[in-house]
Amino acid sequence: MPLSEAAPQVTTLSNGVRVLTIALPQLQTASVSVFVRCGSAHEKPLLNGIGHVVEHMAFKGTTTRDARTLNLDAERLGAEVNAHTDKDHTAFHMRGLGPHAPLFVRMLGDIVRHATFPADDFERERAVLLHEFTEDEDDPMATAFKLFDRCCWGRHPLAQPVIGTRRNIERFTRDDLVAHVQRHYSGANIVVAAAGAIDADAIVREAEAAFGDLAAGSANALTAPGWHGGLRTRAMAGSSQTHLVLGFAIPPLQADDPTAALAAAVLGEGMSSPLMDQLREQRGLVYYAACSADVIDSGGQFVIEASTSPEQLDECLAALAGLLAAQSRRIDPMDLERGRNQLRVRRLRGLEKPGRRLENAALDLLVLGRIRPSEDWLRRVDAIGADQVGQTLAGMLAGGMALAITGRVARGTRDRARAILAAQGLTCPAG
Repeated sequence: MPLSEAAPQVTTLSNGVRVLTIALPQLQTASVSVFVRCGSAHEKPLLNGIGHVVEHMAFKGTTTRDARTLNLDAERLGAEVNAHTDKDHTAFHMRGLGPHAPLFVRMLGDIVRHATFPADDFERERAVLLHEFTEDEDDPMATAFKLFDRCCWGRHPLAQPVIGTRRNIERFTRDDLVAHVQRHYSGANIVVAAAGAIDADAIVREAEAAFGDLAAGSANALTAPGWHGGLRTRAMAGSSQTHLVLGFAIPPLQADDPTAALAAAVLGEGMSSPLMDQLREQRGLVYYAACSADVIDSGGQFVIEASTSPEQLDECLAALAGLLAAQSRRIDPMDLERGRNQLRVRRLRGLEKPGRRLENAALDLLVLGRIRPSEDWLRRVDAIGADQVGQTLAGMLAGGMALAITGRVARGTRDRARAILAAQGLTCPAG
């Protein structure tokens, strides 16, 4: 069976835990993950960042294994262990040989279900987390994205940074971590997923053993944020460049609409795209720029990021605004063909990566309650015409822009930026 046709299988345990398996017998390795519908968007302001702390601390020991044993048990098998926290989910991963996949389920179940969050380890890890926070705080582009999120969504939880705040990291207690896990890590919010050279029945048995007695709970839901838009700037000492992130509202994952993804590919994917061709190749305004359509649970952002010299910022903004306005009026047929094919290749390459495939399918299950067939999505992409892409861009522009500028920022940048955008008919709401 070709990789692109390997069908995912879903088994739902009595408590709502879903077990996702994708058998890929042509492989020799397996990826196993536990996905939890719990991210920074599910945190109250006073707890912002706690999910990221839990992710770090989950590997410091369980009721039966200390931190060294957790690592050694995996590394003796040649397996990789990792985790990540996002705005709408947290995930724990292992990757190794196919025959060990059921054992990976058992080991991850121990980490997710039975982490003890040792107090002494927590104090040491707190220092590590604060170092990570400082590094993030000193990064102009990371800062721009955090400001951009605030411009987009205001005080809605989706605007909160995954890493949290320094004050929160400094004051979290072990009891806070335990309470967070007990509140959110329930059957309705968990997908156990495995792909590769796996025995699907064995995966289901191990998932039942590891998660079958977990409380069912209720699904973590997010209210859809209203779009704010606006302009924020932050001058950062030591920066020699100016960094900007700008974007618009697009439908969230629930809408299952690929139009914005195609618009992003048409505008800014690849060196021949209008974004890179006009800003870099023809005018030398940037070294790097990128465009993406980022969709998650309850929210979506059409995002352009770029870095330029302070002296070229005004020209760069004017070029971006003009390019967006021009694209909303007409899409070149060759750019449309390029964008479609780039999306197809990206989607099919994702099917060749078990970890990526698991994450896409697991988030579909958690947010949509179903797994979207890739070919159906690609057929819908192929059916989108140039007029539809242009209309989508025009609708985004009419809804108001969010813009964040960081790094080396001169006085008066905010007023000049508003005037430059207004000259192209683009609005950046005050507030």
